[in-house]
Amino acid sequence: MSLLRSLRLCLVARAGTCPAGPLQLQSSQPRHTFHTGPRLASSASSKELLLKLRRKTGYSFVNCKKALEACSGDLKQAESWLHKQAQKEGWSRAAKLHGRKTKEGLIGLLQEGNTTVLVEVNCETDFVSRNIKFQQLVQQVALGTLLHCQNLKDQLSTYSKDRTDSFISLYAKGFLNSSELSELPAGPETEGSLKDQLALAIGKLGENMTLKRAAWVKVPAGFYVGSYVHGAMHSPSPHNLVLGKYGALVICETSERRANLEDLGRRLGQHVVGMAPLSVGSLDDEPGGEAETKMLSQPYLLDPSITLGQYVQPQGVSVVDFVRFECGEGEEAAEAE
Repeated sequence: MSLLRSLRLCLVARAGTCPAGPLQLQSSQPRHTFHTGPRLASSASSKELLLKLRRKTGYSFVNCKKALEACSGDLKQAESWLHKQAQKEGWSRAAKLHGRKTKEGLIGLLQEGNTTVLVEVNCETDFVSRNIKFQQLVQQVALGTLLHCQNLKDQLSTYSKDRTDSFISLYAKGFLNSSELSELPAGPETEGSLKDQLALAIGKLGENMTLKRAAWVKVPAGFYVGSYVHGAMHSPSPHNLVLGKYGALVICETSERRANLEDLGRRLGQHVVGMAPLSVGSLDDEPGGEAETKMLSQPYLLDPSITLGQYVQPQGVSVVDFVRFECGEGEEAAEAE
């Protein structure tokens, strides 16, 4: 009898039964399996998490799935992971696109209480300026500027009455250039600064973009800020943001709240956008022609037979200052402002 047959008979005798098939030796050691990384359970809950993350962040299903797998299904960690990855990609793309001209974009106007802000964000093409993600960036910049202005403590008290001037300075006004604007916090509900939001938008839309400038005005009682945005479209957001290609703020002093003040402010803003004055001037100035740069001496845009000063005087308000933004203006004009 061969050694192999003897061994088989011995094993069968120990088991007490005869195997129906070939001999199978089983190890007493525990079985090991290989794992390629954390995996999500293939259940309805995992699909629900995926949909929730997608709705909350707006990133693709593929990236959301990667994030949940990398974070073992933790929704909060997955959201943070997505933002970090997108920011890395955004900064990388921003570096590659840096230097490309950004002549298109949008002006954003936001008013809340006694505070009004005007911002300009630029991109390369008009096509991108109509994209909802770009408009959300403009909204974020406007909100960041508004919060910055509202957080300036006792700003109005630094202005005192000076009757040697042509008007009494009681309001506060400020400008932010591109670098100052970029460093502002994005807001209480958003991490990082506005430049981080810019990088994310560049990564998503694939065009060079710039946070060009912002202006803010804060007025006390007795003052009113008229506003106008040309080609206006309202942002699809809960905030009262208005978007367009041109924007103007006109600061008026008024002794009483008039019923038509909002309409008057809009007409004054239209004049500033259309006639592009360089200074307010005085009611005592001689009327000028089409080349006149003093606002009150210019022919009134909606009725050129009179000057703007002649239109304003019977209205019971005094124009004291204005701000005008035109999307894509040259750097020289922006520096002058």
